[in-house]
Amino acid sequence: METQKSAPETKAVPETMAAAFDDFMEAFEAFKETNDRRLGEIEQKLTADVVTREKVDRINRAMDEHKRVLDHLALKKARPALGGGEGSPEAGEHKAAFSAYMRRGDESALRALEGKAMSVGSAADGGYLVPPETDGEIGRRLSAASPIRALATVRQVSGAVLKKPFATSGMASGWVAETASRPQTGTVQLAELSFPTMELYAMPAATPALLDDAAVDVESWIASEVDIVFGEQEGTAFVSGDGINKPKGFLSYTNVAEASWSWGNIGYVATGAAGAFKASGPSDTLIDTIYALKAGHRQNASFVMNRKTQAAIRKFKDADGNYLWRPPATPGQAASLMGFAIAEAEDMPDVSADSFSIAFGDFRAGYLVVDRTGVRVLRDPYSAKPYVLFYTTKRVGGGVQNFEAIKLVKFSAS
Repeated sequence: METQKSAPETKAVPETMAAAFDDFMEAFEAFKETNDRRLGEIEQKLTADVVTREKVDRINRAMDEHKRVLDHLALKKARPALGGGEGSPEAGEHKAAFSAYMRRGDESALRALEGKAMSVGSAADGGYLVPPETDGEIGRRLSAASPIRALATVRQVSGAVLKKPFATSGMASGWVAETASRPQTGTVQLAELSFPTMELYAMPAATPALLDDAAVDVESWIASEVDIVFGEQEGTAFVSGDGINKPKGFLSYTNVAEASWSWGNIGYVATGAAGAFKASGPSDTLIDTIYALKAGHRQNASFVMNRKTQAAIRKFKDADGNYLWRPPATPGQAASLMGFAIAEAEDMPDVSADSFSIAFGDFRAGYLVVDRTGVRVLRDPYSAKPYVLFYTTKRVGGGVQNFEAIKLVKFSAS
């Protein structure tokens, strides 16, 4: 009896992207070998050995863990050093004034800067705009924490609502002879889409001793405390938010079968089996979904799904025995499915009866994220003594801006 190789053991966390990428590829090769054995057992005995099935699942989990490490290292590499570079005198002055406000509640320097600039940097309900370095740091980290933000179009606005007209039909035209009359063409149909910005907040707390410690970079601390919380809240809202005091997610719009699609709805392709892919030719659903998009959107499209759905799709093969799921070609890149990138969003639902567990589309054209300029901080040393609270807010909105650019996969019979 042939001795089976054991699944990849958990190793120490690698310190470089190259080492993490090598670990990930090693796990993928072990996965292919074990899954091929599982498929061979099914062909010979109509069922796979329990040990083999468990090993495939174990390697799948190991691959997910390696991918998380790889993503973390990519984020760490891209993270800029706050205050490390040389800036303008005004930026340095703002940074020092903001640090005085954060540490001691001293507003005098910030008020002086406002008067000097002939502008108001405080909100109506109090608080001050964070320096540009901190604001940019939070934004960059959010792009990594929320994959939809990284895929979508992001607009900066100064008002509370962004209103965007959209032509739902193209210009009318026709052929005419050289001297024939030119009849008036039909009027273009316009739809006005509204994207209100909603308030997202976090309230980290610090002790006076932490604030008194000159070695602590207060701005960096705020960014590290707030970014993950904001990213998680945004990620959920962009996928499934109901639009009430939060952005409206693309799964919250009316979903209709692709054959009945009309503007204002999101089209879907059914798998043909409730809560599963169909037993014969499961990848046909993915092909149908890909070609439900017009060519102009298809060339920029990505798959969006959570890691459990991705683990199931990793086992699919084409007619020639090649895996449809492909690992990243180099560190920092995304895995691909049938040549299209995969964005792993944990806020996508697990596969179940009638679930919309896979989205495919050109999200840059299809989904709009609206950020109101500035992240604000209000220092509160009174509400939770002896702690100092930092009420940190930003305003963000989102919604579908092009309903033909996003398609869904519904795990249902029809």
